[in-house]
Amino acid sequence: MIPEYKALLEKAVKDQKFIAQKVRGMQKKKKAKLDSWMHEKHELAFRQIDCLSCANCCRTTGPLLTSRDIEKIARHLKLKPGTFTEKYLQIDEENDYVFKSMPCPFLGDDNYCSIYEFRPKACREYPHTDRKNQNGILSLTKKNALICPAVAHIFLSD
Repeated sequence: MIPEYKALLEKAVKDQKFIAQKVRGMQKKKKAKLDSWMHEKHELAFRQIDCLSCANCCRTTGPLLTSRDIEKIARHLKLKPGTFTEKYLQIDEENDYVFKSMPCPFLGDDNYCSIYEFRPKACREYPHTDRKNQNGILSLTKKNALICPAVAHIFLSD
């Protein structure tokens, strides 16, 4: 990870009270206004943050895999879904399929994903800052500020 991204994440850890206060203020915004604000901040952040220079999410945060994800990835890898599941997945405490270990087994040394076109839905949507109904996921977004420099940038800029 490049030093400026690491510094952003360290600042997010140090400024958790500030981020929590910002989240409380965001919760008071109307749904459409918050979505619009967050989507604008998402665009600005990702103009400055290059995921391939980071990949912290792929190193630290295991996605939940749906049945469709499992089928799609298994087909791509020319494995039966059961074989794929046995080799790469485990069931977590919430009864969801997740990778057995992190970093992601499909993350290369160059931060490229070897199954990018077939990656799980949770990976495609991460860090979720361009989704609708941001108010419903603010607690998740707050947690993601400690993992993703782009989310940290959203909270710490202005």
